[in-house]
Amino acid sequence: MTGSRIAAIGHYQPARVLTNDDLAAMVDTDDAWIRSRVGIRTRHIAGPDEPVDELAAHAAAKALAAAGLTAADIDLVVVATSTAVDRSPNMAARVAHRLGVPSPAALDVNVVCAGFTHALATADHAVRAGAATRALVIGADKMSAVTDWTDRTTCVLVGDGAGAVVVEACPPGDEPGIGPVLWGSVPEMGNAVRIEGEPARFAQEGQSVYRWATQQLPPLARAACERAGYTPADLAAVVLHQANLRIIEPLAEKIGAVNAVVARDVVDSGNTSAASVPLAFSKLVERGEIRSGQPVLLFGFGGNLSYAGQVVRCP
Repeated sequence: MTGSRIAAIGHYQPARVLTNDDLAAMVDTDDAWIRSRVGIRTRHIAGPDEPVDELAAHAAAKALAAAGLTAADIDLVVVATSTAVDRSPNMAARVAHRLGVPSPAALDVNVVCAGFTHALATADHAVRAGAATRALVIGADKMSAVTDWTDRTTCVLVGDGAGAVVVEACPPGDEPGIGPVLWGSVPEMGNAVRIEGEPARFAQEGQSVYRWATQQLPPLARAACERAGYTPADLAAVVLHQANLRIIEPLAEKIGAVNAVVARDVVDSGNTSAASVPLAFSKLVERGEIRSGQPVLLFGFGGNLSYAGQVVRCP
């Protein structure tokens, strides 16, 4: 068995930007109300002709280009999403087809907002076990398609987008670039975040999620650091699920990552579910806020009240 690492990262967001003032013309809300409660300023919204697999493929193509690879170099595609419309073909197969990946294992992971970190762990395990050599791991969601745009408690939160990484085996003798995952769930609280019904609609119990996240997640995030052999003070960055700025800021403080850059992409992108962690991570890398090789905590949480986190080295 060998360790794996993130070789490159990329992200994609639709061109249309929906501001708080735009929302104020649609529902009973305003910019001050939204910023004070969730910290969001804008979000990107996909059009009816932009399916989830298109968002995912754009992000994956950028990650491949950054890695200096082609689709033929990939033998595993894992897509984390909870907004796929069809059951089959799955999203991973559709992305592989768009990119021209010749004969990959292709699987979807639906763990909602914790989907990307679950998918990353799955790819890491596959590479470690020798079942894959290079993988595309993508978080992509079109939350606008499952949102009630007359409900101001949810429509102000969501955005669309995708983030992707290339995962590959570490060279012999190198330390693993993806640390052991810490994952789990609270099934008895699974109804606190939902995408259900016909047509499917996003709903949540916001106060329950806030209390659970700010109280229960800090020791879990610290345990993920410990599994990778780091303390929170060692971290160069913390990338949490971009649910709500009022969750991210106290959670990051309670983790104790005193020297870390804290991703706050929720301000510009809203809650993009499975896309939020890789999207925010990719932007930190693109802006040069973290350097290659530095340790970064990725931690997803939310739907199903599931969570998964690992420390990775910046590509």
